[in-house]
Amino acid sequence: MDTLEEVSPVSRFRPSGEKNNSGFDPQTGIYHSLLQLGTNNKIPTTPYLDTATFVLSQFPKSDQAESRVALIDLATNQRATYGQLKRSIYSLATGLHHGLGIRKGDVVFLLSPNSILYPTICLAVFLIGGVLTTANPLNTKSEITKQVLDSGATLAVVAPGEEHKLVSTNVPILLTSRPSSGDELSVEELIDGCEPMELPETRSAQSDTAAILYSSGTTGVSKGVVLTHANFISVMTLLKWSVDNMSANNDVFLCFIPMFHIYGLAFFGLGLFCSGTTTVLMKKYEFQGMLEAIHTHKVNNIPAVPPVILSLVKHDGGGYDLSSLRRVGSGAAPLSKELVDRFRARFPWVALRPGYGLTESCGAATLFVSNEEAKTHLAGSGGLLPSFCAKVVDFETGVAMPPYKEGELWLKGPTVMKGYLGNEEATAATINSDGWLRTGDLCYFDEDGCLYVVDRIKELIKHNGYQVAPAELEAVLLSHPEILDAAVIPLEDEEAGEIPMAYVVRAAGCQLSEDQVIKFVASQVAPFKKVRKVSFINEIPKSAAGKILRKDLVAQSKPKLKSKL
Repeated sequence: MDTLEEVSPVSRFRPSGEKNNSGFDPQTGIYHSLLQLGTNNKIPTTPYLDTATFVLSQFPKSDQAESRVALIDLATNQRATYGQLKRSIYSLATGLHHGLGIRKGDVVFLLSPNSILYPTICLAVFLIGGVLTTANPLNTKSEITKQVLDSGATLAVVAPGEEHKLVSTNVPILLTSRPSSGDELSVEELIDGCEPMELPETRSAQSDTAAILYSSGTTGVSKGVVLTHANFISVMTLLKWSVDNMSANNDVFLCFIPMFHIYGLAFFGLGLFCSGTTTVLMKKYEFQGMLEAIHTHKVNNIPAVPPVILSLVKHDGGGYDLSSLRRVGSGAAPLSKELVDRFRARFPWVALRPGYGLTESCGAATLFVSNEEAKTHLAGSGGLLPSFCAKVVDFETGVAMPPYKEGELWLKGPTVMKGYLGNEEATAATINSDGWLRTGDLCYFDEDGCLYVVDRIKELIKHNGYQVAPAELEAVLLSHPEILDAAVIPLEDEEAGEIPMAYVVRAAGCQLSEDQVIKFVASQVAPFKKVRKVSFINEIPKSAAGKILRKDLVAQSKPKLKSKL
């Protein structure tokens, strides 16, 4: 009950006249960041600077580069030092440009799970002025064909075994690693066989397109997000600043976030190399594998997503030593106060620092600078990053709202996308004439300038004229000891318009019934928020970044409803 009261609009109001350090300007309705970049972390303003050149300029100097480990493959224990990584990037860039004829502006499609080669491929493409577009290896043939054609890719770099998904595109294929049979050309072969040669003199401008990343499409059709070199350079500068602030330069990071997603790409494919850190790579997330990695490699820092944090709270550590952990980040979806409380109780020595960002902002927007701030703002997502400003806009009246008032979050900052590829209508609907990015997220700021994400506006359930946030009900459901995971969706109803329906994953051997779940939620929320229907499921469908795929559950619920008519 306390959890829900703390996020209710009424109880969030503080007495009038209390000191306001939110960064809110009542004259303009704009929230300004309370943070500033240090002199060593200024965002470069040089017009002609590409992402790869910037990253390479931040590598450890030559004497340290040969001994400092950049990447460790968890499965094979293969290691790459910064010196080896740099040589591989230049060799591959030479092979792509002089061998395969990739030129400035050419789009390179990358289809691969996480690997020690993934950052090399990305940085080599950027170094020769190519445009990167990445995809989830789990995508279907039709989804991949659509992206290849939509992005205008001229070369596909593909993990062995995935080539069949591109046959109909007629795009030339370069394998990531040597095939077990056959003579197809691979990235490994180009790296081993190409001596670094002089690269084209025409450098990319910061304003040039660097990547086209396709949004997850959790609530609609996936669109190509056009990100510039300036976007990436800005987000990497901000990431380096945050690592410096946390004194995390010597941390060992763990990567299971997919690098084809902006979260993984910004962190592990590019950004952490600017701080000289070491990253242990997992091909994909697996709970026991994560525990093994922490235990074996003494991992200190895990950028994670809510499902991972839920797993750490709900599952036994299995005897693995997790004492090396110092920091766990969270992004892609909001954390509930209840889950944060339980994580802190289970891991009191670990700093849990949620943040907020989206593909359209190159993964950046807010973060907690210190663990103390995170502890005093449970369920918050931190303050605006330096160089960012925001509005909270009532999506019915268009009025900019003060602290503790909910509305749609609008953002401005150096990482905001150029627009959606070939879709002027969608771009105009998302970035207004004054340059504000409309996030589609229902949020509010508190008196300290901390952001709280309530839910996606499009996902709000409209029940008898009331608005119900699925994330709020999911937080209640996850507090039940016999519920491992849950998702709430709108279900069409003739009388109420929509009713909240819950999909629930029960603990093994649990006999929890639909009626028990409904009563449990009803005891903790207002009557109009009650869950009206429950369906038990083996797994909640989620995107690679950990977002609930509500549209899949909505589609799943419709045939079930019809079958009973």
